[in-house]
Amino acid sequence: MDTRAAAERFARTWEAGWARGQVDAIADLYAEDAVHRSMPFRPEHDGRAGVMEYVRWAFSSERATGVRFGEPVVAGDVAVVEYRATLVEESDGKPVTIAGCALVRFRPDGLVVQARDYWNLADGHQQPTGAEFLAAR
Repeated sequence: MDTRAAAERFARTWEAGWARGQVDAIADLYAEDAVHRSMPFRPEHDGRAGVMEYVRWAFSSERATGVRFGEPVVAGDVAVVEYRATLVEESDGKPVTIAGCALVRFRPDGLVVQARDYWNLADGHQQPTGAEFLAAR
């Protein structure tokens, strides 16, 4: 699988999987020996099982009301994709918006071997302002 196809599959699967809470579909994107970090100073999530554990934990505290992934930017075996999701926190019903980028390295078979996210969280359901980078797919 070429990197562009792998990156587009990654974006589509994360977009649909996050919106529907489909942990297994997302985990299936990752190699058994993948390394994922959900922010620069958080611990790594090792292997597909570690990614699954992290995603399950993240989804347990939120309900997605809208998820959008942009068109991946690809160079070699690496892709960067921007995302935005409106969420409702399960603990108090508070609406929030997360916006970020995923940096992803793929194996030749299309599975993720390294991934790192950089994101920001804001109160309320925020709409993009200024030039919107997310490209329509």
